[in-house]
Amino acid sequence: METTVEVFLAFWAGMSMFVYSYPLLMSFIWIFGAIVYYFKWERDEVDANPPPMKANPLVTIIVPCYNESDNIIEVIDHLDRLNYQNTEIIAVNDGSKDDTAEILKGLLKKYSKLRVIDFVKNQGKATGLNMAALTAKGEYLICIDGDSLLGKNAINWMIRHFIDSPRLGAITGNPHVRNRSTILGMLQVGEFSAIVGLIKRAQSVYGRIFAVSGVVTAFRKSAVVDVGFWSTNMITEDIDICWRLQVKHWKVIFEPHATSWILMPETLSGLWKQRVRWAQGGSEVLLQYYNIFKYKDQVRMWPIFFEYLISIIWAYSVFIVTIVLIVGTLLGLPLDLAQLAVNGSLLSLVFMLQFLISFYMSSKYEKGLAKYYFWLIWYPIAYWMIIAGTSVAGSIKAFNRKEEKAVWDSPDRGI
Repeated sequence: METTVEVFLAFWAGMSMFVYSYPLLMSFIWIFGAIVYYFKWERDEVDANPPPMKANPLVTIIVPCYNESDNIIEVIDHLDRLNYQNTEIIAVNDGSKDDTAEILKGLLKKYSKLRVIDFVKNQGKATGLNMAALTAKGEYLICIDGDSLLGKNAINWMIRHFIDSPRLGAITGNPHVRNRSTILGMLQVGEFSAIVGLIKRAQSVYGRIFAVSGVVTAFRKSAVVDVGFWSTNMITEDIDICWRLQVKHWKVIFEPHATSWILMPETLSGLWKQRVRWAQGGSEVLLQYYNIFKYKDQVRMWPIFFEYLISIIWAYSVFIVTIVLIVGTLLGLPLDLAQLAVNGSLLSLVFMLQFLISFYMSSKYEKGLAKYYFWLIWYPIAYWMIIAGTSVAGSIKAFNRKEEKAVWDSPDRGI
């Protein structure tokens, strides 16, 4: 009996150390990479005004829409007033059940730049993107969501990179959350600034980016054609195309000046559904590229593969540790809860440092972030369990999903 208890306690101690050590290590890796990125590429650039353009090519802005009647008028009007004017706008109504189609048809009379593709039946975001890309007149495609408000100079900041780098396939932008009426909304303000932005900066330094942002990404159309357009059977087409571009040696970069203001879920059910989808998409990519280690020319993709794989293992470990903790407490076993509390406190301090550094970097693009700093103390406590849970659920769905076209449901745009 004593041997069984000792094995149980040793197992719990080892798993607890992994649950604690992995995010601590990744925080330091992300912080270091982001600082390098900031001082090498970001610090000295002018905040509001991008460098002068060497050319003024036509840019096609693609807006996939599904049940976006509450937002699409504002989005199209905003796109028409961007500082970069040599644009065309293609809105794709993907079989919306509300009056999105009627609204878009009415907007055609007001905006000469606007064209509309209308699917009677929901075909999925990837199908809409593919159809728009095929009809696009511009060599550069900027894809946003139906609630995304691009920064006034976002296009200028992105297109200059394409002109300077012929092997550049995509540029992922810098999304910011604009609905902040709940604790979940305020946590996501910090998450996108301190987690998403920091990771993309770090990944840009270390070699490859795991995913472009579906709400604001620019593509070179010839690169999209080269990889066979967007996959219609992947649950997250943005993660998939980011990998396929980089596997074919197209470069993908992050441009923090290319801001976009988006709506995010502010209910637990909406957040859960969104994050399960993201996690499922990441797991599907791992399953698709499981044999990437056979190819030496893909060595720069290996770190992001391992990073995501270990993050899934970490998510499962969080649940195992939690279950063991509950069972051990009920059985009266001598679990080292004091060490667990110390580790948790240290990890929270490191996370608060990470948030502070990232907020400083993001303050160039969004004022008033400091007032959300207090709310982030809840991030390691509550939000971690959500992320761990959705990672487990998403990976299970990826393993069990049948090969079929991916369509979308109405997104949760917050309260």
